[in-house]
Amino acid sequence: MSRALHAAGWNVAPPVRRHDDATDAAADVDLLLITTPDVAVERTAADVRPVPTTVVAHCAGSLGLDVLRPHERRASIHPLVSIPSGDTTVTGAWFGIAGDDLAGKVVADLGGLAVTVDDEARAAYHAAACIASNHLVALLGQVERVAATAGVPLDAFLALAHQSLENVERVGAGAALTGPVKRGDRETIERHRAALAADELAAYDAMVDLAERLR
Repeated sequence: MSRALHAAGWNVAPPVRRHDDATDAAADVDLLLITTPDVAVERTAADVRPVPTTVVAHCAGSLGLDVLRPHERRASIHPLVSIPSGDTTVTGAWFGIAGDDLAGKVVADLGGLAVTVDDEARAAYHAAACIASNHLVALLGQVERVAATAGVPLDAFLALAHQSLENVERVGAGAALTGPVKRGDRETIERHRAALAADELAAYDAMVDLAERLR
């Protein structure tokens, strides 16, 4: 966020780090971004002396604005971006926002797309984000394990995964579904189950059930 805002023309102050005194972090700035883990947002916000003109915002997808209650101007600016390392960009991303209008300006300056998510919908919104990112990564981890038992590398399946995502984008999840569940081919599904290790069956069966919901 710091690099992206700096590149967008914002004057970005040095970060307040974990063991620094955050009391005056809201002084002399237009926006204070709290980028701690979700469980630390409320405590961190409480440590900061409120400044009436400063917007205090968090980047936590699952939290509402109540955790920032000591501050008059509050916002949430959550990038819908998977960030496994510090070189990941948020420029041009989707953001889930709420609260002060400055949140929308931040997203606009970053060339992003904003969707407003009310406090009561934050948990469902963040669950969807985790399914789209974390669960997808976990699913590809299963692909890697199962493929290895057939002597085939993960790379052989990544183009298929990319194509499936493109199909969902183009025609929607229901129309993009292919394969034995779509065809009602229970015999093939049972052959899959027989070939899988016992500790892979629960995940496979869960995904078959989800695929059934798209038929």
